[in-house]
Amino acid sequence: MTDTDDRSPSDDAAGGPFELEISRYIDAPRAVVWRVWTERTVEWFAPKPWTTRIIAQDMRPGGRSSLVMSGPDGDTPPIEGVFLEVVPEVRIVTTDAYRVGWIPQPPFMTGLWEFADEGSGTRYTARSRHWTVEAKEQHEAMGFEQGWGVVADQLAALAEAEAGG
Repeated sequence: MTDTDDRSPSDDAAGGPFELEISRYIDAPRAVVWRVWTERTVEWFAPKPWTTRIIAQDMRPGGRSSLVMSGPDGDTPPIEGVFLEVVPEVRIVTTDAYRVGWIPQPPFMTGLWEFADEGSGTRYTARSRHWTVEAKEQHEAMGFEQGWGVVADQLAALAEAEAGG
C-alpha cells in the first residue's frame, strides 16, 4: 500500500468500497443451480420483461463471454468480455476489461458468481467489482440491487422447479 492508498487490507480482500453484492439461499442442490446458471442463462439473466440473447459463452479462462439484453426500448450494446475463472459448481469470474484474445477495452466491472452448499440447498452469491467508487455508484444508480436481485430470484425459481422443490 502507498501513503495515498486509503483502502485497508480487508477492503482489498472483500472488494471493499468497489463491490456490490447480492446473496440468496436457493432450495436446490448446487449441481442443479450450476446447471441452470450455465445451461438456461437466457431464461433468468435479465429481469423480465427484458430478455437475453447469448452470442458466445466459452466457459474457460480466456473464453469469450458475449450477450445482448433486450428491453422494451430495444437492445443494449453487446456485453463483451472474457471468463477469468471457471470452477464447476463453485465459481465463475468474468470481466469486461478484455475481449477475446486478451485485447484491452474500457472496463466497467468484474463479475463473480459463487455457489456453496448450505443445508439441503445452495448459497448463491453474485458480486460486481468495479475499478472505481464512481463506477460502483453508477452501477448502483442503474439499479444493481433490484436488477441483480430479480435475476437471482428468477434463477432460484428455475433451479427450485427443476429440483422439484
